[in-house]
Amino acid sequence: MMQRTPPFVLLMLALVSLSIAGLALADDDDDDDRRRGHASKEWIDDDVPLAPIRSQAYIDECGACHMAYQPELLPARAWAQIMTPAALSDHYGDDATLSEALRLEISSFLGADAVGVAATTATGAQLPRITKIAKFRDEHDEIPARLVTGNPDVGSFSKCNACHRRAAEGNYNERQIDIPGYGPWDD
Repeated sequence: MMQRTPPFVLLMLALVSLSIAGLALADDDDDDDRRRGHASKEWIDDDVPLAPIRSQAYIDECGACHMAYQPELLPARAWAQIMTPAALSDHYGDDATLSEALRLEISSFLGADAVGVAATTATGAQLPRITKIAKFRDEHDEIPARLVTGNPDVGSFSKCNACHRRAAEGNYNERQIDIPGYGPWDD
């Protein structure tokens, strides 16, 4: 004769199964919602590399002082604000003045390849910063400042290529982050 499983045991098994499933879902931070049709149009998809930079003038002039950021990291209006003669003369504390022809060439490249979203940067008197974009802050909020600003090998969240080793190629995949002095990042 078969014995029936007590309802209490079945209930406990169901609760344990649900708890395990809940933990697995809660720990899923791989941004899979992008693949389910919930993609954010605010910024980049870190699973899809950005287009290669195709302006040698931009690489030579801007990349001489800092990483040549991909135009898709800011909207066109932000690049236009950054590339005004006045803004270039006080470019985040440095004089980055360009000849008018070079300024127009680089501005045209940045505007043509920029992301098409208008509400990603704060408005105001300060120049737009990639690090001030809400999506950037959301992607980096779990990283302790000591690993970036307190790290002499990184120094700032604006130095994307310090941790995103393939940032110059437009690859910001979170699975390829390697923080100097810390190692691979796994949130």
